[in-house]
Amino acid sequence: MTATAVEDGECALCGLSLARGRVEGEDAVYCCTGCRDVQNALGDAAIEADDVREAKADETALDEEPPEGHERSYYHVSGMHCTTCEAFLESVAGAEEGISGAQASYVTETVRVDHDPERVSEESVRERLTTAGYVANDREGQNPGVTAEDTLLWRIAAGAMLGMAVMIPYLVYIYPVHFGLYPPWLAEMAEAQLQGATYFYVVLALLTSIVLFGVGGPILRGAIVSLRARSPNMDLLVSLAALSAFAYSTLAAALGRIDIYYDVTVAIIVVVTAGNYYESSIKNRAMGLLSELSGEQVSDAVLLHDDGSTTTVDVADLTGGERVLVRTGDRIPVDGAVIDGEGTVDEAVVTGESLPVSKEPGDRVVGGAVLADGSLTVEVGEGATSSIDRVTSLLWNLQSANGGVQKLADKLAVIFVPTVIVLATIAGVGYLALGAEPTRAVLIALTVLLVSCPCALGLATPLAVASGIRDAIERSIVVFDETVFERFRGVDTVVFDKTGTLTTGNLEVKESDAPDAALAAAAVLEGRSSHPIAAAIADAVESDWDDDPVSEFESHRQGVSGVVDGHEVVVGHPDLFGERGWPVGEELRDRASTVRSKGDLPILVGRDGEAVGLLVLGDEPRPGWEETVTGLADRGVDVVLLTGDETEATATYREHPAIDQVFAGVPPEGKAETVRRLGAGRTLAMVGDGTNDGPALASADLGIALGSGTAIAVDAADVAIIDDDLGSLETVFDLSKATGKRVKQNIGWAFCYNAVAIPLALSGLLNPLFAAVAMAASSLLVVTNSSRPLLEE
Repeated sequence: MTATAVEDGECALCGLSLARGRVEGEDAVYCCTGCRDVQNALGDAAIEADDVREAKADETALDEEPPEGHERSYYHVSGMHCTTCEAFLESVAGAEEGISGAQASYVTETVRVDHDPERVSEESVRERLTTAGYVANDREGQNPGVTAEDTLLWRIAAGAMLGMAVMIPYLVYIYPVHFGLYPPWLAEMAEAQLQGATYFYVVLALLTSIVLFGVGGPILRGAIVSLRARSPNMDLLVSLAALSAFAYSTLAAALGRIDIYYDVTVAIIVVVTAGNYYESSIKNRAMGLLSELSGEQVSDAVLLHDDGSTTTVDVADLTGGERVLVRTGDRIPVDGAVIDGEGTVDEAVVTGESLPVSKEPGDRVVGGAVLADGSLTVEVGEGATSSIDRVTSLLWNLQSANGGVQKLADKLAVIFVPTVIVLATIAGVGYLALGAEPTRAVLIALTVLLVSCPCALGLATPLAVASGIRDAIERSIVVFDETVFERFRGVDTVVFDKTGTLTTGNLEVKESDAPDAALAAAAVLEGRSSHPIAAAIADAVESDWDDDPVSEFESHRQGVSGVVDGHEVVVGHPDLFGERGWPVGEELRDRASTVRSKGDLPILVGRDGEAVGLLVLGDEPRPGWEETVTGLADRGVDVVLLTGDETEATATYREHPAIDQVFAGVPPEGKAETVRRLGAGRTLAMVGDGTNDGPALASADLGIALGSGTAIAVDAADVAIIDDDLGSLETVFDLSKATGKRVKQNIGWAFCYNAVAIPLALSGLLNPLFAAVAMAASSLLVVTNSSRPLLEE
């Protein structure tokens, strides 16, 4: 978004309407000082970010609205597991008449589709995306993890049972004959029986085909998708080996041979499916560690009629100019303006501002904010939109556009698959040219394909990643998708939110300086109020009264007053003292001004007609934040603070040597744009906890949410730290590095096997049975290696 965006009354950075504020810049107008400061600091980076987006054709429409007359829909599509799936589903959707564009992300299993509702309905789009084993559902309310895991479990159970049925004849007849375990007379009899038992091979072929095409259905589907997308992947490699073993065995049985290898087909399918199940179960166990978090979107509103009566209506039915009633504890349903009443609004969930904001007639309010105290009548703004809805829509846009990375094994498959096919073809043609019988030439070609069996290669990444997820769980870190560790290794910049991330997010009394009797009176008086500031004071100061000493109580917009134990007491903002004509000493005024300049909240305490003391309230820094940012800086990582709080509240962090940049007063939409601009030419991770951080978390290459954060923040993140320990952030760096090392070790074992087996197969000297034994040994090495802890305690 560029400076020219202001021509239609929008902020030059985030695109919000200038109705929320107007700040003049050098060449543009912004909605707040935060957006202006970001533009001034990152203007050159913005050009670079635009160039990066232009280089990624699919990402040029991230912030664009659908074409005129088109609607935007979001779908959860289960079964996506690689970049090939993204490309395939985008092409499937794009081929439908009436669909103008589609973007898919296998990381979030989200597909975004722009379509003409007159030509194609949402249901038609859903049916279009439900193809080739993929299942599309509405984005809201989806719960795919458990269903996917259950499906894999049933496949493994079926594969294990059928596999045992296949393996029994191998253990009783085929293996002993091949390995010479029977005495000669018994071996001759067994071999004769095998050669004449046509029905025996038919049954084995039938059982194996059920395993191959039933249990291995998702793997074969992935192979077909990769061929249609012209992007070979691990599924294609696994399918190639399994189908080769099946074809070899069927051809050998038809020719009256007994060297049949249906066991290899069964082993490949069951082992790879089991590896995928293990990874899936570990991921779902991680997801289960998170408690259920309630959303912040409001579904109902209390509509106030002209005659004073009220009706509860659906927020979607509200229109601009209508009036809604908001009571203490309610969320404001939509953006609008206060026309009656006074109250204190907690906007942290939307703006990130840590301190509650007082509202009176004429003030604007944002949908999703909580009315902490008071009662408001709000006139619905034009379009009846909510800031929470805009944040959610922006988040889904970003989730559907941020595709996953191509896994290392899939990258290798792009080279390995064609190479193996070429070698097999050369072997077959070569042996024919040298005068070998066609049957022998075909069998040697199939043997090359068979021995390139990628069981170990197929297990290398999922088992190593599952180990990483397992070790993360043990450290109270939840990893949501398998690409996290691969992406995390390149992170060179970490952006932190402030409120609730570098701080605890809770108002606390940081300092008190007043006579004990006045403090006790202030605490008991504040105990009558539901205001967040009042709660913090009441919790911080204990009183010794056995009975209720309050004989009078009155709540004001800027504090409270009353009579406590016969003394008149006032607690609140200095302006409240001015309204009541109570003098405030010069020293107290100066101290209050100093407190405010540091981003904290000064509360005066008065007794019997004058101010006698001061309470300092603020958001306490989270324990360990300094060690965390210093540790990141020592790793060579740039640290940036990005917050919705005003500049005064960031003084402590601006002065810290490990923090490179601070951007304050930035709205949620501005946070997302700031992250994109900061990420130009970098690999960037964002750490946050609130709904207002959701778009920024999704915009970053990696999003990290604290587990105590809101549902939207967690939904947008790739990693959640459920015990809120910032020190875990460095652990994620260590785990990602260790996981990458483990993947390479596993792949190394797999390629060592292939480096020996393929040349032997090409020479025609390798019996596929020995290849099957070697395959099992290499797979066992991978499993054993993956079971080891990634990090030393």
